[in-house]
Amino acid sequence: MEANANALNWFDIPVQDYDRSQAFYEQIFNMKMIVMEMGEMKTVAFPIDPESGKVAGGLNKEEGNSPSTNGTRVYLNANPSIQTVLDRVESAGGKIIMPKVELPGGHGFMALIADTEGNTVGLHANA
Repeated sequence: MEANANALNWFDIPVQDYDRSQAFYEQIFNMKMIVMEMGEMKTVAFPIDPESGKVAGGLNKEEGNSPSTNGTRVYLNANPSIQTVLDRVESAGGKIIMPKVELPGGHGFMALIADTEGNTVGLHANA
């Protein structure tokens, strides 16, 4: 892997209910997700330009991969304001696990939320 490459290319957030989970993420980030169906496999993806080279990911329902608070944690981009995203979490059906915390060394802010599926998801933003 080259030093300037993203270490992460894609992430899956496990879900039990696509519609509920999609509505949650669309509401807290104020955006529209992309439904991708590949045969019997379905993913609801966060919007991204495939030519950008940026990390992408989505919501995935798969046998044996259920929502968890103990699995790998992803940190979603909450720019330009992490507080704006946090202010939408509870009305969208989620919970704030850890409120906004400033990271040392000018590395922005982070917070932890629980989504409607029970996943612990991190948020990160510069402000």
